[in-house]
Amino acid sequence: MFFYPFDYTFILLIPALILAFYAQSKVKSTYTTLSQKRSRAGLSGFEVAQQLIEQNNLPIRVEEIPGQLTDHYDPSREILRLSNSVARGGSIADYSIAAHEVGHALQKREKYRAFAWRSILVPVASIGSQAAFPLFLIGLIFSFRLLMDVGIIFFSLAVLFQVVTLPVEYDASRRAYLALTNSGLVAVDEQQDIKRMLNAAALTYVAATAMAALQLLRLILLRQSRD
Repeated sequence: MFFYPFDYTFILLIPALILAFYAQSKVKSTYTTLSQKRSRAGLSGFEVAQQLIEQNNLPIRVEEIPGQLTDHYDPSREILRLSNSVARGGSIADYSIAAHEVGHALQKREKYRAFAWRSILVPVASIGSQAAFPLFLIGLIFSFRLLMDVGIIFFSLAVLFQVVTLPVEYDASRRAYLALTNSGLVAVDEQQDIKRMLNAAALTYVAATAMAALQLLRLILLRQSRD
């Protein structure tokens, strides 16, 4: 983010950038392949989500929203929102995405601690990620160490959010796979494709966490160079 003629700290980000590129390529290619592979159940993503909700006795409702891959679970309103393509689609990829969001609903019901922590961290991490770099940049330019320190503290909150998010997403994928395979909605020979889609999506969170952690290390090194 902060480039100086001899800012060698940028090298730290190269491994994370490579991982991020690989993760995005992996999820894109997997989604493209599996979004064209229709499930033999013949249901839409919306219907799959509803059936999983009913089978697991979850007190939530499903809504269709505009956009692509805008799917998410809103724990405060108990609403599972699916993008148009997922809600109306009937592919293995659509089933996987719908089930993943149901996995988050299962986490809330079963009081999965990491899910609760992430919900608490959302507003803090949002403020931290937005304020961190402007504060750090101002401190770096004017050699105001206190501002640099505050910027690092703020960004640390964003990194903490990413660290907590990682097990939450992997656990949601695990719950999604179990819910789908136990539901009778997917055939045995479709289960491996479900796992492929869920694993590919989870890899993007690994890349995001690595990028955030290395960026934090970079900020710390830049701060130390001003001592």
